[in-house]
Amino acid sequence: MTLVLSDEDVRESFDWGLAIKALHAAYAAAGTASRYPNRTVAKGGINWLRSLTGIPADGSPMGAKIIAGAWANRQVAYLISLFDQDTAELVALMDGNSVTGFRTAATSALATNLLARPGTISVGVIGSGFEAQKHVRALAAVRRLEAVKVFSPRPQSRVRFASELADLNVPVSAAESAREAISEVDVVVCAARSYDETPTLLGEWLQPGQTVISIGSTVAEQREVDTETIKRTDVIIADVLSEVLHETGDLLAAKADNIDAEHKAFSLADLAAGNVKGRQDERQIILYKSVGAGLQDLAVASMCAERAAALGLGAPLPIRIQPVTK
Repeated sequence: MTLVLSDEDVRESFDWGLAIKALHAAYAAAGTASRYPNRTVAKGGINWLRSLTGIPADGSPMGAKIIAGAWANRQVAYLISLFDQDTAELVALMDGNSVTGFRTAATSALATNLLARPGTISVGVIGSGFEAQKHVRALAAVRRLEAVKVFSPRPQSRVRFASELADLNVPVSAAESAREAISEVDVVVCAARSYDETPTLLGEWLQPGQTVISIGSTVAEQREVDTETIKRTDVIIADVLSEVLHETGDLLAAKADNIDAEHKAFSLADLAAGNVKGRQDERQIILYKSVGAGLQDLAVASMCAERAAALGLGAPLPIRIQPVTK
């Protein structure tokens, strides 16, 4: 039976702790690069179709996330398919919209837990939207949060952000600037690019010991942190090392300024597997940079599908996608 999950089913079956645990296991057992090839993008006029695929090394379902963009109407759809590795049976089809937000924040929380200084943490957030909120919730699943500060250009957005996170019982305060938001905090979350791609985080603001999470610059045309941030960072951890180094605007700009980032950049897979150390000194500035990966989608989607089946969520596909013998 193929389980079909709506976005509501995904949200109801999702669990931060289980997602972060699944991601840690997936990264630690990531295996060869061929298991998770680079994303592909088909383009036709202003429309595009992007795919991320993967075959987990731990035997959990293989699959793909397809993102369709009908850009004339600014509409985007996400579809995730999961297949049994032994039989090629289609295990699940699901709306991938919420998975995308969940997996980004959950992976950032995994990285933060491995990189931030031990103990309770305070968090400064640049941005107040969907991703920013999800990141605070994910961080609360791995560390006790002492306080959260947020900056967004519109005061009403900062108020809404605090209100929507009230159930966490963590003090959330509004800052009047990005610099104020990240002052005297342990973890800096960058979750909002500027409209003109001017970096929203400047390296001169950073303080010793901070861990920076950057998720908003994923292609060459985008900027989120400036070159001084890359220069001051002691260690860079990337979810997809080659893409972060060679395909993101932040690292391309640093390279153009003759800043060598490659010697201090390592993969999250190697960090999770214990092959490299992240923070080696409490005063180091650490940057985790994310572009998103099929590994993340599959780990979280598989967890949701398994939990949804246990909870009786979703509906069976009325037809069978029949595997054939070749």
